[in-house]
Amino acid sequence: MSKVVSLVEELTQEIIAEQGFELVDLEFVKEGKNWFLRFYLDKPGGIDLEDCATMSEKFSAILDAQNPDPIPQAYFLEVSSPGAERPLKTEEDLQAALGKYIHLSFYKALDGEKFVEGTLTDINDESLVLTVKVKTRTKEVRIERNQIAKARLAIQF
Repeated sequence: MSKVVSLVEELTQEIIAEQGFELVDLEFVKEGKNWFLRFYLDKPGGIDLEDCATMSEKFSAILDAQNPDPIPQAYFLEVSSPGAERPLKTEEDLQAALGKYIHLSFYKALDGEKFVEGTLTDINDESLVLTVKVKTRTKEVRIERNQIAKARLAIQF
């Protein structure tokens, strides 16, 4: 986690909690010649455009009040929902995803595959178990946690 992300998270965590939101993800990235500070927020029932605008104003006020400036370069501040395919970053995220359809991508191919999608049926300290549909059959697949690069909710087609 970058120094900027850590500092911004520390500065904004109280207002996020007070407003009843969950910080799903926070990133500070350069795209082309522009920098972006992106907050991905959620709450029960989801967030709307008004929530995003309100929190953007609150974050701007907090960040603008800091001296020295925690982000010396120019940047765009964005606040949004994590979307239907929200990332699963914490243990709480994974627990909440039990019984849901998820996507796991791997650091290196497993059985020739770079990812797998299925219903999360079990979690333990070492692995995740998914029920995966293969053509007309279903099978259980156990994936060791140390093989998982990213996890997110997925939309089942």
